[in-house]
Amino acid sequence: MLHIQENISLKPYNSFAVNAKAKYFVEIASEMDLKALFQDPISKAANLLVIGGGSNVLFTKDYDGLVIKISIQGITSAINGDVIEVTAGAGVVWNDLVNYCVEHGYAGVENLSLIPGTVGASPIQNIGAYGVELKDVFTSCTAFEIATSEIRTFTFADCHFGYRESVFKGALKGKYIITSVTFHLSSQPKINISYGAIEAELQKREIVAPTIADVSAAVSAIRVGKLPDPSTIGNAGSFFKNPVIEKHEFADIVAQHPDVVHYPTADGSIKLAAGWLIEQCGWKGKVIGQTGTWKNQALVLVNHGNATGSEIYNFSEQIIDSVKSTFGVTLEREVNIL
Repeated sequence: MLHIQENISLKPYNSFAVNAKAKYFVEIASEMDLKALFQDPISKAANLLVIGGGSNVLFTKDYDGLVIKISIQGITSAINGDVIEVTAGAGVVWNDLVNYCVEHGYAGVENLSLIPGTVGASPIQNIGAYGVELKDVFTSCTAFEIATSEIRTFTFADCHFGYRESVFKGALKGKYIITSVTFHLSSQPKINISYGAIEAELQKREIVAPTIADVSAAVSAIRVGKLPDPSTIGNAGSFFKNPVIEKHEFADIVAQHPDVVHYPTADGSIKLAAGWLIEQCGWKGKVIGQTGTWKNQALVLVNHGNATGSEIYNFSEQIIDSVKSTFGVTLEREVNIL
């Protein structure tokens, strides 16, 4: 039965472990729960915030509205030759889906191992890591339209994917709640080890013909070595996007910083490694009060104890200013600020 709670602490529901309160809070286990919720007067009167794992949000104050936690579960698969379509509920933990696919030999998401969050957030953010993005394996998603209580299916073309962007962060922001996502995977793997330190990790393990399980294990080991565990120290993974700049802008930067870490993109622009930029400005492992950057990865901001969301936000402002003055590049936050 649907149960809307009042004045609930959000500390267990955000990976930064920031102690903010929600005026109203409800957990959703099915599309029917959503339909019931939007017949309740509270849903009509209150500001709405939809969360999954709470791994991409920073609360800088209490939320004066209704927080909707999506917990829709279930994973199913359909095989058609070499192509496997896997559908997962929006509340499924992302890495549980990756593990399911790897264990069944379904290739395509192994490079996305250990990304925090839930399946429902993956198309909103067009999550990506180690040379693979969600859009590379996305088929469709179902979503609940708040205005009508109808369920709509969004195709790849409908979603307007960009770098950490989608229609759900743009024109349709706040209008739909994703309930499931369908992916197209393959029983014939195309192993991708060209990005980051995957190849070096595989060499360290003396693996010359890696399987998708090997790639997943290598990516997981790299991430564990670089990123803090949210269960032991509050964080939201990568706090900033890797900035994408034009070639002429890059020419100016590389003239002064020849060792700048960068990656060419398909459209001819250049993607810079935000973590490298931040580290060069002296922020790696720095602590101010109860917040700071992670000792092994400057791209990750952490809560060292009881930091407030405002303290973490202000710390990020200092980093943005520092990178701007040093490199002329403006970092953009990947985490949603509330």
